[in-house]
Parts: sequence; structure tokens; C-alpha cells
Amino acid sequence: MIIILYLSVALIAVAFLVLVIYLSKTLKSLQLTLKNVASTLEGLEGQMKGITTETAELLHKTNRLAEDIQEKSEKLNTVVHAVQGVGASVQQFNTSMKQAAGSVSASVRENQDKINQVVTWSQAAMEIWEKWKQKKKSAL
Repeated sequence: MIIILYLSVALIAVAFLVLVIYLSKTLKSLQLTLKNVASTLEGLEGQMKGITTETAELLHKTNRLAEDIQEKSEKLNTVVHAVQGVGASVQQFNTSMKQAAGSVSASVRENQDKINQVVTWSQAAMEIWEKWKQKKKSAL
């Protein structure tokens, strides 16, 4: 019975040894996996630092671009105000021209009889002048 006990203990020892060997292999494999994970995370950390740097640079460029757009917008506002001034001047000029045209039209209407008389006298003078030219030609 003692032999069976020794054999049982020996069998348990061998089984424990096999268990320890497989557990050791599993732990070594786990250790390699964790090293790979650690190196991957280190690479990821480096990439994140690069991304953070690029993002900061992009943000600075975006801010500079926004400031530039703001400055140009303010300059453009000055141009728009100048164009508005020109538009107002043109509008005033048009108003003045309309008033002048209205004034001329009113003067023409008021003096229509006089204008008709001037035209009639002018035609008469032209006819007299034409007759005088013809007489002068025929006299030569």
C-alpha cells in the first residue's frame, strides 16, 4: 500500500511537473504577447504625439488663415463703402440730370410758341437766302 502511495505521489508529482511546464510555456507566450502589445502601444503613443503636433500646427495655420480672412474682409468692407459712395454720387448725378431734363422740357413747353416762330422765321430766312443765291448765280 505504501508503494501505491509512493506511486500516487510520483504520479501527482509528474502531473504537477507537466502542468508547471505547460503553464510555463503559456506564461512565456503570454509574456511575448504582452511585449508585442507594449511595443505596439509605444508605437501608437509615438503616432499620437505626431498627430497631436500636426493637429496643433494645423490649428495654428487655421487661426492665421482666419485672421487673414478677417483682415481681408475688413479691407473689402472699405471697398464696399467706397463703391456705395460712388453709387450714391451716380444716383445724385442721375437725379440732377433728370431735374435738368425736366427743366429743359418745361422751358421748351413754355416757349413752344416762340420756338415755332423762330423755326418759321428761320425757314423764311433760308428761302430768302436760297433765292438770293439763285439770283446771284443767274446774274453772273
